[in-house]
Amino acid sequence: MYLIEEKKFRNLGYILAAHEDCMEPDICYPTLLSLHGAGSRGTDLSILRTASAITHAEKLDVKLRIYAPQCYADTWFEIFEQLQEFAEFVYSQPNTDPTRFYLTGGSMGGYTAWQLGMTRPEMFAALSPVCGGGMYWNAGRLKDVPVWAFHGALDNTVYVTESINMVNGVNRSGGHAKLTIFPEAAHNAWDPTYSDLAYWEWMLAQKKSL
Repeated sequence: MYLIEEKKFRNLGYILAAHEDCMEPDICYPTLLSLHGAGSRGTDLSILRTASAITHAEKLDVKLRIYAPQCYADTWFEIFEQLQEFAEFVYSQPNTDPTRFYLTGGSMGGYTAWQLGMTRPEMFAALSPVCGGGMYWNAGRLKDVPVWAFHGALDNTVYVTESINMVNGVNRSGGHAKLTIFPEAAHNAWDPTYSDLAYWEWMLAQKKSL
């Protein structure tokens, strides 16, 4: 079972969803920063209580802590500096294992996950953007971060070439990125991603040196 709280960091509201076994004070746990897509923008945090990553992690009994901030602007990039500060805040929490701090996001959040990962690659133990894209010419900044990206082959909102270009950009620089393309999926690649236990097992197996 997950315990869910609604909280605030400056102007940024967020959900903290923590597995019941990840609640002991002064113990560090694997922690995921999850960034939503355009459809969850606003100031109603209840929307995030049923976010795909949280819902599937709870169903699969994945033992970790998930922080899900809510974008109150038109895009994450309008408040990108504040999002960076929020990531630093989560990273510094006493319950966050700094060697197992992960980043994911879908659609608009997928683009932002790529960008945040490239901006602060030293912070994250793994990155998993879903149906996102970004500045593939800068993807070499992620050469030391394990990356597993996901996309639907039938996506007409964000074309699969966006993920292909990013993954190729990481690997051309000597990185370790892989891409799963769901042949029957359109834009919703997040449900098949987060409902797969193999995804969570891969993520939790990633650990970085300090």
